[in-house]
Amino acid sequence: MPHPDSLPVTITCAPCCWGVDDVKNPHLPPWERVLDEAAAAGFGGLELGPYGYMPLDVARVGSALDDRRLRIVAGTIFDDLVSPANRDSLLRQTDEICAFVTALPPPRSHAGQRYPAPYLTVMDWGHDERDYAAGHSERAPRLDADAWAGMVANIRAIAEFARDRHGVRAVIHPHAGGYIEFADEIDRIASDIGPATAGLCLDTGHLDYSGMDPVATIRDYADRIDYIHFKDIDAAKYADVKGRRIRFFEACAEGVMCPIGRGRIDYSAIHRLLGEIGYGGYITIEQERDPRNADGSLADLTASRDFLRQAGF
Repeated sequence: MPHPDSLPVTITCAPCCWGVDDVKNPHLPPWERVLDEAAAAGFGGLELGPYGYMPLDVARVGSALDDRRLRIVAGTIFDDLVSPANRDSLLRQTDEICAFVTALPPPRSHAGQRYPAPYLTVMDWGHDERDYAAGHSERAPRLDADAWAGMVANIRAIAEFARDRHGVRAVIHPHAGGYIEFADEIDRIASDIGPATAGLCLDTGHLDYSGMDPVATIRDYADRIDYIHFKDIDAAKYADVKGRRIRFFEACAEGVMCPIGRGRIDYSAIHRLLGEIGYGGYITIEQERDPRNADGSLADLTASRDFLRQAGF
């Protein structure tokens, strides 16, 4: 029976819940298993995952999705957005990903949804000096003015190409361990790239991990948010990893992200806020882990989905 205060959203998941972040990792599960378990856990769709994980074969992947009643709700650029020399690679990825996701059957739209899915989530990654400072604003180096301008130009090029060539809405995703992570950087990127060019995809777990209040931050950027990611954080494990020099995904491999409802993020407050701001559309669960621990993915995702269903999502 539906929750009396259910939001107009579809809950989806992402391959990172099975530890799929680095396509060169030899331990990744087959993409068909990810689809099987996403369907078994009761999700309405999932993200494509990192470039190179699922084959960009419309007939093959489209048939596999139809068989499981799933839809792809977003593709992902997860790469070095800072280097001007990376522009050609970024645009090639953008072109191939957007062409692929728009050739698949589209996800349905919801009341309150400003832009149709599928989206293109855009995340900066690949810098050791920031990876080891993830979650530590006080010791994380910032880009100088020229490097920041180069990153903004890359993001703008991605977003305009996705929009003008493929009709896909790009959403900038602040990510722990990248050069768009902390409150000052989110404010700066939202100012430098306007809503006509790209939206935001805010992630409750990354916000919390990086020292921000997810509820307050989502409220502050409500008019820019087109897509949302959900995580939860194990408070004891977080306190432990914050005291060590550790990469972000190493912390995830140790279990800093836990099933939704078992951590320290207040999802009752988030549910109230999303109702207040009239958010409708897609919310994707991401519980990053080591792929060698993927045998726990189905149980954790089922627990997360059940918690959110009972909470009105």
